[in-house]
Amino acid sequence: MRWPRFLGQLTKQLGIDLGTANTRVFVKGKGVVIDEPSVVAINKRTGQVMAVGEEARSMVGKNPGHIQVSKPLQRGIIADFEVTEKLLRYFFEKVHEDKTFAIPRPKVVICVPLDVTEVERKAVGDAATGAGAREVLVVESPMAAAIGAGLPISDPVGNMIINIGAGSTEIAVISLNGIVTSKSIAIAGDELNRNIIQYARDVFNLLLGERVAEEIKIGVGSADELEEPIETSMRGRDLLTGLPRQITVNDAQIREALGRSVKVIIDQVKSILEITPPELVADIQQRGIVLAGGGALLRGLDQALSRGTGLPVRVAEDAPLCVVRGTGMLLDDAKLLSEVAVPASDLVKGV
Repeated sequence: MRWPRFLGQLTKQLGIDLGTANTRVFVKGKGVVIDEPSVVAINKRTGQVMAVGEEARSMVGKNPGHIQVSKPLQRGIIADFEVTEKLLRYFFEKVHEDKTFAIPRPKVVICVPLDVTEVERKAVGDAATGAGAREVLVVESPMAAAIGAGLPISDPVGNMIINIGAGSTEIAVISLNGIVTSKSIAIAGDELNRNIIQYARDVFNLLLGERVAEEIKIGVGSADELEEPIETSMRGRDLLTGLPRQITVNDAQIREALGRSVKVIIDQVKSILEITPPELVADIQQRGIVLAGGGALLRGLDQALSRGTGLPVRVAEDAPLCVVRGTGMLLDDAKLLSEVAVPASDLVKGV
């Protein structure tokens, strides 16, 4: 079906970073218009969606039995198809605020993790189509992050990007619009939160909630020694008495909690460099490594990686928005989009 020209002009073109922790939506001509948690609250008695995004996230750990607060994405992969579809439909409706006409369904460029199977990629496309998308193209997250960070991925040079999200850390070397070597590991923002929870339990006999652990990570977390020590309060339940307790922790203690995971990331970066063609390694030595994603904001991570690899490392501007910004740039460059994206409907033959 061909849309009338005036309706075609009303069709939204969306770039989506469907992340484990946050979903971000870029609208062509407007920029990033949505940046909300990937959380949905559903009333199990009625089956109705009660809240999505920030409002739903505020209910985590505080909900009664008949309200299910769901995080439908794990490591960027759809764990609950129906809830993911409801999440996307909510954001599509939010983008199409003007409902005076029947607006043509949007064209969507959506990101998927490095190590997803073809069936998992198709599930992403099906969820977006079920939520109302007209056409769905998928692109790998590190590629979108590299584009959003301004790296010259089309040139015959080595570009190394490390995209650290909530569910996974993706390491990729890109050249000539393709990923040459890559690896995805499950050590990322959520794992760092679990490190803090385990540290509090082992050292202080204190049980923390996930949100408290994340606040501590953001407040005093670091991967390298800081010039000036910082402290924060740690609130939880005493495992011995069962009563609430609050203590003060400093950056050195939290750095110790995160140390093992940070070392794993550094080791995995080194392992990718070992299998990267020497010509591209020479480029990376000259150009450096770029960090993207929310995890790139961990204090001192760039210094720790630089010391561990012997290479220059920098954090991309607006690192958490690199992936969604990259999808937006692809919407403006049809030729590049055709080279790096895959139609969701073509991913699985014979299905």
